[in-house]
Amino acid sequence: MSWRGKRKDNDVRATDDESETHAPAKKVAKPADSSDEADDIVVCTISKNRRVSVRNWNGKIWIDIREFYVKDGKTLPGKKGISLSVDQWNTLRDHAGDIDKALSDLS
Repeated sequence: MSWRGKRKDNDVRATDDESETHAPAKKVAKPADSSDEADDIVVCTISKNRRVSVRNWNGKIWIDIREFYVKDGKTLPGKKGISLSVDQWNTLRDHAGDIDKALSDLS
Protein backbone atom coordinates (compact mmCIF):
# COMPACT_ATOMS: atom_id res chain seq x y z
CA MET A 1 0.00 0.00 0.00
CA SER A 2 1.37 3.43 -0.86
CA TRP A 3 1.99 6.03 1.79
CA ARG A 4 -0.80 8.13 0.35
CA GLY A 5 -3.44 5.53 1.09
CA LYS A 6 -6.74 5.07 -0.64
CA ARG A 7 -9.11 7.87 -1.56
CA LYS A 8 -11.94 8.22 0.89
CA ASP A 9 -15.58 8.36 -0.22
CA ASN A 10 -16.07 11.74 1.46
CA ASP A 11 -13.20 13.28 -0.56
CA VAL A 12 -14.59 16.47 -2.09
CA ARG A 13 -13.76 17.07 -5.74
CA ALA A 14 -14.70 20.00 -7.95
CA THR A 15 -17.55 19.28 -10.30
CA ASP A 16 -17.68 20.37 -13.93
CA ASP A 17 -19.98 23.26 -12.98
CA GLU A 18 -17.51 24.61 -10.40
CA SER A 19 -14.50 24.36 -12.71
CA GLU A 20 -16.21 26.48 -15.35
CA THR A 21 -16.77 29.37 -12.96
CA HIS A 22 -13.07 29.58 -12.00
CA ALA A 23 -11.00 30.37 -15.07
CA PRO A 24 -7.25 29.78 -14.76
CA ALA A 25 -5.08 32.85 -14.30
CA LYS A 26 -3.75 34.28 -17.52
CA LYS A 27 -0.03 34.75 -17.99
CA VAL A 28 1.04 38.17 -19.10
CA ALA A 29 4.00 38.25 -21.46
CA LYS A 30 6.64 40.93 -21.11
CA PRO A 31 6.94 43.36 -23.99
CA ALA A 32 9.74 42.44 -26.36
CA ASP A 33 11.52 45.76 -25.94
CA SER A 34 11.72 45.55 -22.13
CA SER A 35 15.03 44.21 -20.95
CA ASP A 36 15.97 42.74 -17.59
CA GLU A 37 19.57 43.58 -18.40
CA ALA A 38 18.92 47.33 -18.21
CA ASP A 39 20.18 47.43 -14.62
CA ASP A 40 23.20 45.16 -15.28
CA ILE A 41 26.72 46.52 -15.13
CA VAL A 42 29.21 44.10 -16.67
CA VAL A 43 32.33 44.41 -14.57
CA CYS A 44 34.53 41.98 -16.48
CA THR A 45 34.50 39.09 -18.90
CA ILE A 46 36.31 36.11 -17.38
CA SER A 47 36.28 34.00 -20.53
CA LYS A 48 34.37 33.78 -23.79
CA ASN A 49 31.10 32.77 -22.10
CA ARG A 50 31.61 33.85 -18.47
CA ARG A 51 30.94 37.29 -17.03
CA VAL A 52 30.95 39.07 -13.70
CA SER A 53 28.20 41.67 -13.43
CA VAL A 54 26.47 43.73 -10.79
CA ARG A 55 22.71 43.87 -11.10
CA ASN A 56 19.68 45.26 -9.37
CA TRP A 57 17.03 42.53 -9.21
CA ASN A 58 13.82 42.75 -7.19
CA GLY A 59 15.13 45.84 -5.44
CA LYS A 60 18.32 44.13 -4.22
CA ILE A 61 21.87 44.38 -5.52
CA TRP A 62 23.53 41.13 -6.59
CA ILE A 63 27.02 40.25 -7.82
CA ASP A 64 26.44 37.71 -10.58
CA ILE A 65 29.15 35.34 -11.84
CA ARG A 66 27.53 33.42 -14.67
CA GLU A 67 27.95 31.55 -17.94
CA PHE A 68 26.14 32.92 -20.98
CA TYR A 69 25.02 31.36 -24.24
CA VAL A 70 23.91 32.71 -27.62
CA LYS A 71 20.44 31.89 -28.94
CA ASP A 72 18.92 33.53 -32.03
CA GLY A 73 21.65 36.17 -31.99
CA LYS A 74 20.97 37.15 -28.36
CA THR A 75 23.35 36.54 -25.48
CA LEU A 76 21.36 35.04 -22.62
CA PRO A 77 22.31 34.04 -19.06
CA GLY A 78 22.62 30.31 -18.43
CA LYS A 79 21.78 28.21 -15.40
CA LYS A 80 25.40 27.75 -14.41
CA GLY A 81 26.49 30.54 -12.13
CA ILE A 82 26.09 32.14 -8.76
CA SER A 83 24.49 35.35 -7.53
CA LEU A 84 25.99 36.74 -4.35
CA SER A 85 24.33 39.29 -2.11
CA VAL A 86 26.43 42.29 -1.08
CA ASP A 87 27.05 40.68 2.34
CA GLN A 88 28.18 37.43 0.72
CA TRP A 89 30.41 39.35 -1.69
CA ASN A 90 32.03 41.24 1.20
CA THR A 91 32.72 37.96 3.01
CA LEU A 92 34.30 36.47 -0.11
CA ARG A 93 36.35 39.63 -0.73
CA ASP A 94 37.58 39.64 2.88
CA HIS A 95 38.88 36.09 2.41
CA ALA A 96 40.61 36.75 -0.94
CA GLY A 97 44.02 36.64 0.78
CA ASP A 98 43.24 33.24 2.29
CA ILE A 99 42.13 31.95 -1.12
CA ASP A 100 45.36 33.25 -2.74
CA LYS A 101 47.42 31.58 0.01
CA ALA A 102 45.59 28.26 -0.50
CA LEU A 103 46.19 28.51 -4.25
CA SER A 104 49.91 29.12 -3.76
CA ASP A 105 50.12 26.21 -1.29
CA LEU A 106 48.54 23.84 -3.82
CA SER A 107 50.69 24.91 -6.79
